[in-house]
Order: sequence, then structure tokens, then C-alpha cells
Amino acid sequence: MRILTINPGSTSTKVAVFHKQKRIAKATIKHDDATMLQFERLVDQLSYRQNLIEEFLSEYDIDIRSIDGFIARGGLLRPLKSGLYRVNDKMIEELQANTHGEHASNLGGIIAQALAKSVHKEAYIADPVVVDEMDETAKFSGLNGVTRRSLFHALNQKAVARKYAEEVDIPYEDMHLIVAHLGGGISVGYHKLGRVVDVNNALDGDGPMSPERPGSLPVSGVIELCYGGQTKEEVMKFVRKYGGMFSYLNTKDAEEVSDMLASGRVEARKVVDAMVYQIAKEIGALYALTKGQMDAIILTGGLAYNQDIIMPLIDMIEHLGDITIYPGENELEALAFNMRAYLEGHIKALEY
Repeated sequence: MRILTINPGSTSTKVAVFHKQKRIAKATIKHDDATMLQFERLVDQLSYRQNLIEEFLSEYDIDIRSIDGFIARGGLLRPLKSGLYRVNDKMIEELQANTHGEHASNLGGIIAQALAKSVHKEAYIADPVVVDEMDETAKFSGLNGVTRRSLFHALNQKAVARKYAEEVDIPYEDMHLIVAHLGGGISVGYHKLGRVVDVNNALDGDGPMSPERPGSLPVSGVIELCYGGQTKEEVMKFVRKYGGMFSYLNTKDAEEVSDMLASGRVEARKVVDAMVYQIAKEIGALYALTKGQMDAIILTGGLAYNQDIIMPLIDMIEHLGDITIYPGENELEALAFNMRAYLEGHIKALEY
């Protein structure tokens, strides 16, 4: 059983092939800014990225006809329940048109379907970023007409939560967990008996600041920014790409920031302390909802490798309970897990 997994990002395409449970090939295909600027629309990148994946398969001498399952990271779609979804025409139409928002992950289902169709097979996505299991109360924002939206690292959060449940031999559906995905964007979710009942919108401005996003902001300050001559597109870039740590230190690279700390950069220390403070505060806020029933706090994502971030964070939250760390995104492995479960008949594919 061979499975091709695809995770497109703004500056790279991560791809891997798994044989049963073993990964037999993996690559992070980088895309430089000059190349990406040639494409006017996101969907225009399809052939470019598809060709690079085909070259990857050729490099590892993997015949695309030997692939049994094609699965990609899901993009911005309408709110969905957790699960594995068959890529269909309706999904492709909305991803191509960026109907629910524009993000590089929208290319995942499109690329997977193009590759699968070339060998007369079907493509799938699993636990896309729009998984919505939030309680109704959690969706209230405080202003009628503005609703909190579930938009987070569902794939990795669900995967590490289930992994932890397996390791402690307790069903995921019987546990109370807080999972913090610490990456370019940061999402912190409360997993209550198998559902993520509350989580910050990690893309659109909610929760703690991250390496490239500001998180929650004082509303009056945002209003001043909007009426200060900025276009809507420019403001959204601040919210999604050029906020957070980048806006203070001009870098999104945590390792580069660690070098700044090592050299004694005072401003870098202040920014890291503020980001850790906000993450801890978000975790603490969700802890209040557990009513003392929390089984564990799980820290995951790329920043979980960085000791300058993870150690002070642990110091701030360790009094809340047990902490487990699964560093890295693990999204390709999570995709393979879902695809394998479907191919082995353990789960069914949902229709979009």
C-alpha cells in the first residue's frame, strides 16, 4: 500500500510517500519569491507545483501508477466536521475560486486530484483547517454580526491528540486536552471528549501573536490602521503575513531570533517574552473551561523545537498539569494515517 501526501505552503510544497506505515520518500520543495510572483492567481501555480511533485517521484524511482492513495492538506472551505473527504467537483470549484478565502493550502486538493486523475484514481483531504466543532457559546464575539470562526491547525492538533490518547491507552473521546500548535501561526484548542469545542482563529486575527501574525489586537488600533490610508489587502497582509514577531524583529525565523537572544539583543528578548506570555495566557484561559478535568497539555508545531520559546512557556504553565511535547508539524504523517485508515476500511470517506 503506497500513499502520496501533499502539503502546499506559501513558500514550499512538502511531499512524502509512505509504504504502509513506513515513509519511503520525503522532500520539502522550496519556492523562491521571484518564481511565485510570476503567477497572478493562486490556481495558476497548479502545473508548476504538480510538475515538481512528478519530478520528486521520478527522483525516488516511484511510479505514480503504484500509488494507492492520494491525499492532501485541506484548504479554506465551508465549516466541516472532522474526517476524511473525497475531493469532488464542488470542492475543486470553491478551492479554485477561493470562495471561502485564499491560502496556499487551497492548492492541496486541486493538486492531489490532478495527480490522481492522471492514473484514474480519486483524491482526498483530511481534517482541513475549517474543521468546526466549536460550542455555540464559544462563537460569540461580543458584537452582534461578528462571529468567532473555527480556523486552526486541525490536522496536526487532531493527530497529536489521538497519538497521546493511544500512548496513555485512553480513548480520545474520553479525554480533556489542551493542544497548542506553535508554528508560523499559533492555534490553541480545547479538545473535550473528542471535539475541539473552543479554539482561536489562527489566521484571521485571534489568540496569541505568532512569528508572522499579530493575533488579537486592540480594536481601536485596527480602526486607526484601516482609516490611515491602508487598503483592505494591505491590512490583511499585516494580519496574516507581516504581523507578530516579524513586525518587531523583521524575521519569522525562530532560530534567527535565538541568535539575537544569544547576542544579547534586548528587543528580541522582549518580543519572545511577550509571545510566550500570550501563548500561556491563551492556554490558561482554556484551562478555566476544563473545570479541573484536564488530562494533559500538548505542545506541538515547529516552535516546539526551539528551547528559547518552549522552556519559558513550560515554566509558565507547568503548574496547570501534565505537559507532553510533540515537536514539528507532523501533517504528512497525519495525512498518511487518515488515508491508510480509509484504505484499510476503518473509516469512511465523507462527501463535500
